Amino acid sequence: MENNCLFCGIIKGEVPAAKVYEDEMCLAFKDINPQAPIHILLVPKEHVASLADTDDSHEMVLGKLLSRAKKLAGELGVDREGYRVVVNTNENGGQTVFHLHLHLLAGRVFLFPPG
Repeated sequence: MENNCLFCGIIKGEVPAAKVYEDEMCLAFKDINPQAPIHILLVPKEHVASLADTDDSHEMVLGKLLSRAKKLAGELGVDREGYRVVVNTNENGGQTVFHLHLHLLAGRVFLFPPG
């Protein structure tokens, strides 16, 4: 666990979370401050601060996160009506927790550009 990383605490079971999926590489759980009726966070179990901190060695886990987001959308029944997957990267990109994560958002209409 990285120093005071909230998501590392969730991964280790030290911080409670409403988990919706877990395997050896990643964890998915409900966002505690949802921005849509469905708002799931998908995180790699390995601490990586942001997408900007990844390299070729992270290709498998990045693919796994996107693939799992698609599968969760299907399981939640929003794959046909539509959903959004977002990766905020670093401060100006809107990232507030510095552990790489994907947002799976669904259940409402999303406008573009997002803000």
